[in-house]
Amino acid sequence: MRTGVVFPQTELGGDPGAVRAYGRRVEELGYAHLLAYDHVLGADPAVHAGWSGPYDIDTTFHEPLVMFGFLAAVTTTLELVTGVIVLPQRQTALVAKQAAEVDLLSDGRLRFGVGLGWNAVEYEALGERFDDRGRRSEEQIALLREFWTRRSVTFEGRHHRVTGAGLAPLPVQRPIPLWIGAAVPRGYARAGRLADGWFPMHPPGPRLDAARAVVDQAARQAGRDPASIGMEGRVNWRGDHDRVTADIDAWAAAGATHLSVNTMGAGLRTVDEHLAVLEAIADRAGLR
Repeated sequence: MRTGVVFPQTELGGDPGAVRAYGRRVEELGYAHLLAYDHVLGADPAVHAGWSGPYDIDTTFHEPLVMFGFLAAVTTTLELVTGVIVLPQRQTALVAKQAAEVDLLSDGRLRFGVGLGWNAVEYEALGERFDDRGRRSEEQIALLREFWTRRSVTFEGRHHRVTGAGLAPLPVQRPIPLWIGAAVPRGYARAGRLADGWFPMHPPGPRLDAARAVVDQAARQAGRDPASIGMEGRVNWRGDHDRVTADIDAWAAAGATHLSVNTMGAGLRTVDEHLAVLEAIADRAGLR
């Protein structure tokens, strides 16, 4: 099981020095990857009455692919993971180009996680429909792989039309590994049919088992081997190192191929405090 970290971008603000220090240090500590969440825009609760989303207009988010271009230059082995890009609110050809560029600049270290998102305010501002985002995402995934592997693409879909166009340069990985974040059965089935791996939203236990059964069944129905589909768990540190160690062991026992340790929301105030926690976890997990 490959263990990485969740970049605590809601707490590190806009300091490029903190991004650099964090990326370099987690690589030194032996973590395999850095995962970043995605939101282009936040909603203003003063305008949207009754707002209940986990993030709002004041929550800081670096743009993951731009940040990964920066991190590609200051790290050497760290895998860069979007967890997840809200794909249907982005133009497919443009995001294919951006991802290919990150993969090239990092020498093949991008893992491209995608999902549907939940923020209709963000979709509206980006000029994309919210109600058909699941269907559009499946077509986008097919088109992304075409762009990442073919010199010239001609594609006719329900939502996209491409006639003899292509990316140059192509990415190092052809195609870039594409993972899906899912929280409902339809998303689990989509991951089983289409993804190289998936990010479940449930911890080890009956709900994860049920979700994985949907993934596996969809994979078999699509003629795929369920064992070939990766699964990445997530462990939240809340001050208890023993609990984190137990949670890591539980994910390993559940068959996770990857795991990310998340230190956001635990009251840590600086990049050094986040890194100190991650150093202690790395030592316990034997990452170095």
